[in-house]
Amino acid sequence: MCFVDLEKAFNRVPRGILWEVLWEYGVHGPLLRAVRSLYNRSRSLVRIASCKSDPFPVHVGLRQGCPLSPVLFIVFMDRISRRSQGLEGVRFGGHRISSLIFVDDVVLLASSSLDLQHALGHFAAECEAAGMRVSTSKSEAMVLDRKKVVCTLQVGGEVLPQVEEFKYLGVLFTSEGRMDREIDRWIGAAAAVMRSMYRSVVVKKELSRKAKLSIYQSIYVPTLTYGHELWVMTERVRSRIQAAEMSFLRRVAGRSLRDRVRSSVTREELGVELLLLHIERGQLRWLGHLFRMPPGRLPGGVLGMPHREEAPGKTQDTLERLCLSAGLGTPRGPSGRAGGRVWGEGGLGIPT
Repeated sequence: MCFVDLEKAFNRVPRGILWEVLWEYGVHGPLLRAVRSLYNRSRSLVRIASCKSDPFPVHVGLRQGCPLSPVLFIVFMDRISRRSQGLEGVRFGGHRISSLIFVDDVVLLASSSLDLQHALGHFAAECEAAGMRVSTSKSEAMVLDRKKVVCTLQVGGEVLPQVEEFKYLGVLFTSEGRMDREIDRWIGAAAAVMRSMYRSVVVKKELSRKAKLSIYQSIYVPTLTYGHELWVMTERVRSRIQAAEMSFLRRVAGRSLRDRVRSSVTREELGVELLLLHIERGQLRWLGHLFRMPPGRLPGGVLGMPHREEAPGKTQDTLERLCLSAGLGTPRGPSGRAGGRVWGEGGLGIPT
């Protein structure tokens, strides 16, 4: 995969080409004129100390802070993506995916370094044709393989650096395809949060337990469990999550490990549910979203989810298989059967 960075993305969009793209996408007449009116008579000037230059017209870039700018940029990038798509890509389920684009965060996917180079070349060429430019100093390549594989990618004669890990949309991806470093990163972030609030909140006697637990639920837990819907819950991960959870709760209760009080007793005294249960509930909720997605939705298709119109037995079997593979155990509804409630009703038995 190749993580592509665009130079000054929002500030480089040529407005003339943007109007052409909007026309191609069906934005005509008064609506197009209304959008263009936001950029009429756009001027800038240069100030050095107390001196100012004469105003000059600006024909590139999108308005900073305008709520319409992200939408315009998404449409602009969509045409680049569609025009650069070739036969490259990676198959997930019944889908072939060649790129992932979230505003200006771009990932190109291919099953070989040669295909990835072709995809990168096509994408860079379309960017140049649209007035954009790939930043070779910030773009990076990464190979998902347990063995070390060299992947040499070039843009304009410059070789892109190959990395072992990359943070994309807040999630750390590694070349081994494991989530351990990502989970460790959020455990470390939660520990940093606790250290920053240790004297002012966690052990402050003047602050009530209710206030401390409110901060625990609103700041500490969301930091610790960011992206938990996709975590693989191994025994090591479960142990580390419990340790991070109790590190905060013990101090709120005024205890330490030397007091040798069971974690369940501390949680019951504070009225806090097991954090692993919160994580499992979030993972099952995400599975429910996937099952309810209509045919054609990419997330469900990529993960091989059965559709709601398929046989209930197949849906239950698939749910059980996914839950077991994720380390969640077998979810049971009121009837005691796996998947006892109906997905379409938005319910699911949570394992306890």
